Amino acid sequence: MGTYASPVSCPDHGTEHGSSTSDELEKLRTHLLARVSRLNEIGVALSSMKNPDLLLETILLGAKALTNADAGTLYTLTENQTLKFQILRTDSLNIAQGGTTGVAIKLPELPLYRDGRPNLSMVAAYTALKEETVNIPDAYEAEGFDFSGMRAFDAAMKYRSQSFLTVPLKNHENELIGVLQLINAKDPDTNEILPFSAEDQQLAESLASQAAIALTNQRLISDLKKLFEAFIQTIATAIDEKSPYTGGHGHRVPILSDMLAKAAKESELGDLKDFHPTEDELYEIRIAAWMHDCGKVVTPEYVVDKSTKLETIYDRVHTVSTRFEVLKRDAEIEFLNKKLALLSPCGGSAHDAITQLEEQNRQLTALEKALQERLAQLEADRKFIMECNVGGEFMSPELQERVKTIAQYRWLNPKGQEEPFLSENEVYNLCIPKGTLTKEERAVINNHVTVTKKMLVKLPFPKILRRVPEIAGSHHETMDGSGYPEGLVRAQMSIPARIMAVADVFEALTASDRPYKPAKSLSASLKILGFMKKDQHIDPDLFDVFIRSKIYQQYAEQYLDPSQIDVVDESKIPGYTP
Repeated sequence: MGTYASPVSCPDHGTEHGSSTSDELEKLRTHLLARVSRLNEIGVALSSMKNPDLLLETILLGAKALTNADAGTLYTLTENQTLKFQILRTDSLNIAQGGTTGVAIKLPELPLYRDGRPNLSMVAAYTALKEETVNIPDAYEAEGFDFSGMRAFDAAMKYRSQSFLTVPLKNHENELIGVLQLINAKDPDTNEILPFSAEDQQLAESLASQAAIALTNQRLISDLKKLFEAFIQTIATAIDEKSPYTGGHGHRVPILSDMLAKAAKESELGDLKDFHPTEDELYEIRIAAWMHDCGKVVTPEYVVDKSTKLETIYDRVHTVSTRFEVLKRDAEIEFLNKKLALLSPCGGSAHDAITQLEEQNRQLTALEKALQERLAQLEADRKFIMECNVGGEFMSPELQERVKTIAQYRWLNPKGQEEPFLSENEVYNLCIPKGTLTKEERAVINNHVTVTKKMLVKLPFPKILRRVPEIAGSHHETMDGSGYPEGLVRAQMSIPARIMAVADVFEALTASDRPYKPAKSLSASLKILGFMKKDQHIDPDLFDVFIRSKIYQQYAEQYLDPSQIDVVDESKIPGYTP
């Protein structure tokens, strides 16, 4: 790197040429080794930091320590070709802004160009544009730079900005990413303000090189992380969009999982007392939650969207309803034909005619009554089939038998052929005891978990995400081994996997977009969740944390329809002791 203004000729602060004794030389050697060692320590620390604010802060503080500078600023280059203040420190004035301090820097960004021309009058902008170090012994004597802002600051703060060392930060592709500026190098013994030495400049440039690599690596990791998260969220969105009835499920389960994981972290119940997830482990749970239903990309829409028992491409119940109208029409035609036969002219004497007319009226009344009873029965059967078509929590064997009885009615199809009123497939679907899916369709739905695991185990997850397949692929397992796809029991499931299971169930219970059920109230959902805990379907400790920490209330206030949020009496929730 180049030097704009040279410092005074001294190899180190406080050392005079020609007067070094062997002790002083040894002291100088020890001092230099210590500074190099410190530089290496800072470099190692920078390579392991994940917090961007702490990283920037460590760069500036490390540079200040190496050069014994009183003040310093770290800028980063923006997309708008400006330098943004990130960290600002002045020890003697007790000023600490940016970074981990929580104190915002309110200074405006420095433009690299003004009216289309390079802004070479400001030293930080000059360093950025020229990509070379600027070392100024005394700013008040320097020419070519505008230090009016510095002078105003000095006057207001009773400070004296003197020596400046401004170093560009360039990445591995030699592209500028920021600027490091140090102010007022101090003699370590007397605190006298000195110019930055050649040694100071070399150390600062060396640190700037390491810092730029660390910053670049962190940005690359951050960018890749953002890309990865955006990709999996896109998949979740695509799955939600695939069916209008599950829209939002893939987005809400991660929220619930995160809430429960953080609450479980603070719990001392059972094995939760040893559950102390790091930020990386909480991130792993969130990623697993985003990906828990990725296997649904292969699930047919007609199964996912099956809102009624007879639905395929369309709801076949309307066809069945039309058949009832055909039966009604046929009953009315039969009635009219019999009525016409009864109303044929009577022969014989007047007395016989009167007797025949009375008999006709009696039979006609009976026919009309039979017709009305038949029409009423058919309408009742039609309504019954319509109700059966809507999935419920339970369909008794008696109701299933009634469906089979109706199926034996005979009707003439459009080709004039007589056949049973309901086909075997229609009877099979209408007799589904719970929900709207047949056993075979439920197997297709359940298979999405197996597909999820198959997809995820093939992905080369980094070490911090190695458990994603297990967590995401176990959200339909139960504590007693009755779940799927592997029939795991509680002891075989990690706590994050059990967290996912609770989050998935509660979201499904409270969802207002399911085709097979109306939205349940908050209290009704918690009641069902409580029974699931008693039946050993969900983790009892996580259930307790879910209620005790009022996660259900936090979630409801943000994501449930106000009509669903009723008063919850925790003492009445099954399996929960307040």
